[in-house]
Order: sequence, then structure tokens, then C-alpha cells
Amino acid sequence: QVQLVESGGGLVQAGGSLRLSCAASGRTLSSYIMGWFRQAPGKERDFVAHISWNGDSTYYADSVKGRFTISRDNAKNTVDLKMNSLKPEDTAVYYCAARVVGSSRYTNWGQGTQVTVSS
Repeated sequence: QVQLVESGGGLVQAGGSLRLSCAASGRTLSSYIMGWFRQAPGKERDFVAHISWNGDSTYYADSVKGRFTISRDNAKNTVDLKMNSLKPEDTAVYYCAARVVGSSRYTNWGQGTQVTVSS
């Protein structure tokens, strides 16, 4: 079982940048596809981005494409989300999640980190 802990959230002005990091323990991340999700107040949790087990493939929600970049370092057991050109609508709790290669369901989730973008 892999445990995930997010960090790097905070308060930033619109147009600014933040880098979120997800650190894993318990198992190596190289067996997992990693994703980032977010949940704004009163809304459902939404997909943001995911990255393949070896980092060769990434996929983004349309709302963040061109502004966010997901990356991973399997040697360090970390996954990052670099967020540029932040907008107030990016305000949410951001979650890191893992799913086993070949599975369609994310089974491991972090506790989340708050990102607040002021206008």
C-alpha cells in the first residue's frame, strides 16, 4: 500500500505560480500511474492531470492545459504539479492519487493541499 502526502499549496495572486509536490512512502511509485485532482468548495472532485508510470505520457484537463505541468521522479518517489498563470477559478484543495498500471480506478489518495488564488 502506498501512502501519499501533498505539499506546496498556499495563497498566490492571479497570474502567479505554485509547485505542488506529492511524496510517496510504503511502495515505489514506479508501479503506479499518478494523477492530480482538485475539489473546489461545493463542487465535485475533478481530474487535473495524470502521468504514466515512466513519465513518457501525460494528460491534462482542458481547463489547465498549457498552464500546468505534471512530472515525476521515480527515484525520489515524488510527483510534482507545476502551476503557472494561476486563475481564481483554480482555487481548490488539490489531491495526489495513484492507480496501479492496468487499473482504471485510483485507489490511493493523499489528504490534499489547499491552493487559493486571489484576484
